[in-house]
Amino acid sequence: MTKIGKLLTTNQMKLPPRCVERLSKYRRLLGTMNFTDGEYIFSHHLADMLNLSPEQVRRDLMLIGLSGNRRKGYPVKALVELIGKTIDKEEGHNVAIVGAGNLGKAILRFLRKAHTKLNIVAAFDIDSNKINKEISGITCYHINHIPEIVKKLKISIAVLTVPSEVAKEVAELLMSNGVKGILNFTSVHFDLPPDVYLKDYDIITSLEEIGFFIKD
Repeated sequence: MTKIGKLLTTNQMKLPPRCVERLSKYRRLLGTMNFTDGEYIFSHHLADMLNLSPEQVRRDLMLIGLSGNRRKGYPVKALVELIGKTIDKEEGHNVAIVGAGNLGKAILRFLRKAHTKLNIVAAFDIDSNKINKEISGITCYHINHIPEIVKKLKISIAVLTVPSEVAKEVAELLMSNGVKGILNFTSVHFDLPPDVYLKDYDIITSLEEIGFFIKD
């Protein structure tokens, strides 16, 4: 995965993108575990489960203003709540899947089941067999309707899974109509205005990275 963008500003704090990524992982991991009220967790336990160093975990949590107890660790409930206040928008973000092929539909189904403040509100495609029909409970619109639907549903984030040859054109259409964040699953490079945040996910690059590190 690669990121493009400056440091993120959350309230008056500036957090590096990698830190925001780790905070999200801490919260999701803690959400899968059965903690009781008043329970604590040590930084080295979080670190071990995510292949990080305890020092990295402590630095991340210090950046959002949480200090641990040397004997007990970090209060789990307070940690989860503070991460939420730091990285979430209070009312959530409305998200669209742009490109409702196999990958787009799989991402849509996954996000619909996730416990998050990312609200999937629309899908877009050009296939007449999908237009005005529901995919996992979400209406699929023609891409030509992006301008009206983005504004109507207040969509701020788009997941881009369209073919590479139309990716730039579609990205420009999204940005010109108010989308401020794009998760890009295409292999196309975008030149973005400073007020738009892009995160690229390149599966080939990720696999080649893995291949390099497991070479004999």
